[in-house]
Amino acid sequence: MSTNSVDLPAATKDAIRKFRFKRFKGDAALVVKIDKKSLTMVVDEQLEGSLEEIAEELPENAPRYVILSHPLTTKDGRLTVPLVLINWAPSSSPTELMMLHTSGLPVFQQAAECARVIEMREGAEDFTEEFINAKLQ
Repeated sequence: MSTNSVDLPAATKDAIRKFRFKRFKGDAALVVKIDKKSLTMVVDEQLEGSLEEIAEELPENAPRYVILSHPLTTKDGRLTVPLVLINWAPSSSPTELMMLHTSGLPVFQQAAECARVIEMREGAEDFTEEFINAKLQ
C-alpha cells in the first residue's frame, strides 16, 4: 500500500496503459472505481457507444474515474481523438465514498496522463456530445 489513502495497483495501471494506446472507432470509456474494502482503484468496466449510452451506464450514486476517448473535429477541420478524464462525482454519492474518491484523484490523474479533466457532478443529463465538445474546444 502506498502512502496515499487509496492505492493504484499495477493491474489497473496496465489497463489504463492498454486503453490509452488502443484505437476506437467512436466514443469509448474506461471506468475505474474504488474498492472500499481493499482501498484500491479497480477497473469497473470498459464501454463503447455514444456518449449518452456511456453516461447511462455510469452509477447515479457512486463516484468513478472515467477516461474518455472522444473523436473531435477541430475548428480547422482536423480529426483528433483526445483522452479526457471525467471526474464522475454525483452530488448524491455517500460522503465516505466522495472523500476516498477525492483523495485518490491526483494519483489517478497522474496515471491517466490526460490533458483535460472535466468535473461531472449532476449526473447523466449533462454528459452529452455538446457538453463534452464545448469543454474540449
